[in-house]
Amino acid sequence: MNHHRCPAAHPDDPTVCGGPVVVSVLDAQNAGADGCEHHGARLLASLDGGRVYPLPDAPPGASIRVFTAAAGIRPFCWLDGPRTDPSRLSRAENHTESGR
Repeated sequence: MNHHRCPAAHPDDPTVCGGPVVVSVLDAQNAGADGCEHHGARLLASLDGGRVYPLPDAPPGASIRVFTAAAGIRPFCWLDGPRTDPSRLSRAENHTESGR
């Protein structure tokens, strides 16, 4: 069984890749990793000030799908524990909380 995963997959994230490597995710200092849409979204959700760009051979809409998915994913979503601090909630959850 091949357990090779894309460079965007965090070592502690147990999930498998969701397809080919199609996006590059960069942090605020422009360090980054290329990844599948699944791990790209999970990585982007865990970064403050992160950005996503499609790779040259990415299917249309790949970076938009990653960006949209990341908004609903909690940072480091594979970790257990209470999620009450805004830094531990997804962008969508924080937006909902601030709108009340």
